[in-house]
Amino acid sequence: MMNRKTNIGKRFIAGIIDYGIIFTVTYLICMLLGTPTDTVGEYELTGLPVLIPIAYWLLMTVIIEVSLGATLGNGIVGLKPVPIKNYNSKITFSQSLRRHLLDIADMMLFGIVAIIVIKNTEHRQRIGDIWAGTTVISVKDSENKKIVNTGSLY
Repeated sequence: MMNRKTNIGKRFIAGIIDYGIIFTVTYLICMLLGTPTDTVGEYELTGLPVLIPIAYWLLMTVIIEVSLGATLGNGIVGLKPVPIKNYNSKITFSQSLRRHLLDIADMMLFGIVAIIVIKNTEHRQRIGDIWAGTTVISVKDSENKKIVNTGSLY
């Protein structure tokens, strides 16, 4: 078993920061470019503008994570995703995309799914991390060389 914490509290806060920003900006995009529906506060996007929120999500999760080493939320709370096979390297575009394509599964039941999976996996992984072969570690611990990867991927 690995010698490290789950960082669930920090991971939860990071998720709130990341998706709070994403949902807020997506709603504003829909307000600006969309057509109001019969339901108060709802907007509908059609045609090419539908791609704008998807591109924004890709930018805020995958592109920022690959470019800066962490999403904004993870960066603020001092966490970063790393490949399980090499904690000293950055994750790839493909790994980041796989991590975030399954965010919705991890967020089910207000994050209970992610908490259960993180607490019960050897490498403290969410569902998306398992698929991507990644895990999330503390930047502070990684800089101080306190994290030891003693387990194998399989």
